[in-house]
Amino acid sequence: MLVNNEQILEALWETVYMTGVSFAFSLLIGFPLGILLVVTRRGHLLQNEAIFKVLNIVINIFRSVPFIILMVAIIPLTRLIVGTSIGTSAAIVPLVFYAGPYIARLIENSLLEVDKGVIEAAQAMGASPAQIIFRFLIPEALSSLVLALTIAIVGLIGASAMAGAIGGGGLGDLAITYGYQRFDTLVMVLTVAILVVLVQGVQSFGNILSKRVRRS
Repeated sequence: MLVNNEQILEALWETVYMTGVSFAFSLLIGFPLGILLVVTRRGHLLQNEAIFKVLNIVINIFRSVPFIILMVAIIPLTRLIVGTSIGTSAAIVPLVFYAGPYIARLIENSLLEVDKGVIEAAQAMGASPAQIIFRFLIPEALSSLVLALTIAIVGLIGASAMAGAIGGGGLGDLAITYGYQRFDTLVMVLTVAILVVLVQGVQSFGNILSKRVRRS
């Protein structure tokens, strides 16, 4: 085995760092977009077909691009934002562009699960669109939203590992540099095992949290 424990721990931290920061920025982008996709559709609170169609097309375009291609395609933008196209900080930029639209779709699906009767009842009480969104729609969908965001985090963990293909750091970079290029099967198996444990931990936590916030 060519790597030591410090290298493995550093790679694990880089993966957690990339996933956490990119998730935070992706959530800032995807959450409002997901809400807009719901409330601007036909027959909803703020019906506006023009806005809905534009958002729908733009999000579909970004979701259609494979992550590995997206990473390469926006290298100039990555350099402009962080000053380099290599390393963990550089990998965060394409991760955000990848996960933001994905989170928007997950949010949209969760909010669409809310019974229309809840919205109609809120309107009957004279609630404004903003009050309906934040006091009725989101709270009713909270359990589903937690599960949706858990799926997003799991997806980001996988994408962060893929970022290692272009020197993004993390467990993926460790697996490629030592496991694949130097034919060290043990490193490859170890990195995969760590990723599996990481994903299982995140999914289990998400499941527990979803049950706790679920409305009876």
